[in-house]
Amino acid sequence: MIAADLAVTTLNLRDPVQAQAADEFVMGRADGTPFHRPAWLTAIARATGNRGHMLAAVAPSGKIRGLLPLTHMKSRLFGQALVSSGFAVDGGVLAEDSRAAQALGAAAQDMARNLAVGSVELRGGDAQSDDWARHEGSHLGFSRPIAADDEAELLAIPRKHRAELRKALANPALHMDVGRTDRLIRDHYRIFSESVRNLGTPVFPARLFREVLDQFGNNADILAIYEGDRPVSAVLTLYHHGRVMPFWGGGVADARRLRSNELMYYRLMGHGRTQGMTMFDFGRSKTGSGQAAWKKSFGFDPVPLAYHSWSADGARRDINPNSPAYQRRVEMWKKLPLPIANLIGPWIARGLG
Repeated sequence: MIAADLAVTTLNLRDPVQAQAADEFVMGRADGTPFHRPAWLTAIARATGNRGHMLAAVAPSGKIRGLLPLTHMKSRLFGQALVSSGFAVDGGVLAEDSRAAQALGAAAQDMARNLAVGSVELRGGDAQSDDWARHEGSHLGFSRPIAADDEAELLAIPRKHRAELRKALANPALHMDVGRTDRLIRDHYRIFSESVRNLGTPVFPARLFREVLDQFGNNADILAIYEGDRPVSAVLTLYHHGRVMPFWGGGVADARRLRSNELMYYRLMGHGRTQGMTMFDFGRSKTGSGQAAWKKSFGFDPVPLAYHSWSADGARRDINPNSPAYQRRVEMWKKLPLPIANLIGPWIARGLG
């Protein structure tokens, strides 16, 4: 696609030069996220089989003026969509100006038509034209600055939740480990798979977490809380532009009694501080959910999020677990034995994204 002096092309992320150029564009922008980076598209494609496309708006000089990462989600249960970005909470068009943004949005629509994909979903950024539908009210974002030290961080937490955290801090059996070791990766997956099963959600393939860690290098790690030798809470975190971004986390059934999730995120704030991070981005939660209420009680003010979508016929795939169509399936999933859930869950989850 060509718009006057601006060409839109699909980058070959297997070419180190093109991948580096795209990454430098993302890292050079304040509104860039980990989910715009080639590393994210590559990790998702390798782990789930969903192909990634990096659309680039390029000036005649060869300078990148805008990017739109798209994951081609395919599922026999949920249909197809081009998603920016797949398995992420952000993405969308990243551009220097409205012309580049509009060209990228139009190119995404053309790609959907050519691939016979039903819709395009943008999980960040602004709508590029009036034919994009706006969706708001379903999700909230949570972030705040990291305090100057541990004591200030503790005082930044509202009193009721602070009291729960103090109980965990006083428990000598609870301790932290952080890094990228095989043990942490295994313990994280064991905890995360149990946690999402208990919520009625299929677990992602184990390879997804390893690929994200491999692709992001020192910009990703795992922090886990142990009760003695037993892992009880764990989270995989991304680090980007001074932001700590806990992404995939959970706790065992005993985590509530131990307050280990409270301890985990408190320790993660401190760990981020030692890495030079200044903001703690708690990510998104569904409006009205227990998770959203928990984050608010931890001292984070919710901010409404808006997403955009386009389809040729106005239809969208329904992957909302809160919709009536899926509530019965959610309740059934919660009752599955964990080995069975972990066996069939990744096959389903790789198409949800």
